[in-house]
Amino acid sequence: MTSEALRIRPFHQIDVFSEQPYLGNPLAVVVDAEGLSSEAMQHFANWTNLSETTFLLPATDPAADYKVRIFTGSEEFPFAGHPTLGSAHTWLQAGGVPKTDGVLVQECGAGLVRVKHDAGRLAFAAPPLTRFEPVSDAVRVQLAAGLRLPEEALVDASWLVNGPQWIGVLLESAEQVLAIQPDLVAMGDLKVGVIGPHQPDADVDFEVRTFIPGDAMVEDPVTGSFNAGAAQWLIGSGRAPDEYVAAQGTVLGRAGRIHVKAEGGEIWIGGASATCIQGTVLL
Repeated sequence: MTSEALRIRPFHQIDVFSEQPYLGNPLAVVVDAEGLSSEAMQHFANWTNLSETTFLLPATDPAADYKVRIFTGSEEFPFAGHPTLGSAHTWLQAGGVPKTDGVLVQECGAGLVRVKHDAGRLAFAAPPLTRFEPVSDAVRVQLAAGLRLPEEALVDASWLVNGPQWIGVLLESAEQVLAIQPDLVAMGDLKVGVIGPHQPDADVDFEVRTFIPGDAMVEDPVTGSFNAGAAQWLIGSGRAPDEYVAAQGTVLGRAGRIHVKAEGGEIWIGGASATCIQGTVLL
């Protein structure tokens, strides 16, 4: 990318999945990304050093309101949760008007994702799982080693692929989830989300942690895509009610809250978003 290609573009940083700014998961958003190459997007996403950076573009599908490309520090994702909510929040804040009142449609690598207002928050319809099956015995052994847990502590472990290649691990309690000290070398290249129930008198229902070995953010503060897959898994198997709240980021000093609701045959993943930085970037 040469200096002649650079121009000033609107830029926001959004905190997602927290009612209070700076306690959720930050997202960098380039509002007008037309003309940027994939290489330039990936380079900038690596530079921001956040879990994800998104780039807003005009929709190419006539059913969509806008298009988003989602990059981690090292790769492009077809879909991700907190980038979906943060990008929708930014698109609306930048003056976007959805074609259908109350519902906007995001075009991304995984297809079209609907986003709606729900109880003062934005919520996206969880995309279907493209791979949903128990892990192999060998992967289960690797998971136990990576989480430094005896294999019998894993209540269940399944592939929950909805773009990112998540594996979901269910433990017996939130306390077990919070106590994990992972062995990232043993975990290898597995993307692992761990979830466990809180006691009935807690103010949230589940505790979640997600690990992405090799990424700029090895433990993600709050992860919409994993929670979307986990919701389909847990509600579908009767392990979770049709509506619940999950906490994530606790061990990182965050207070992420993911609001899950099964409604009308779909599962919606909601959370608050707040603009923390607004300005321009030279790209």
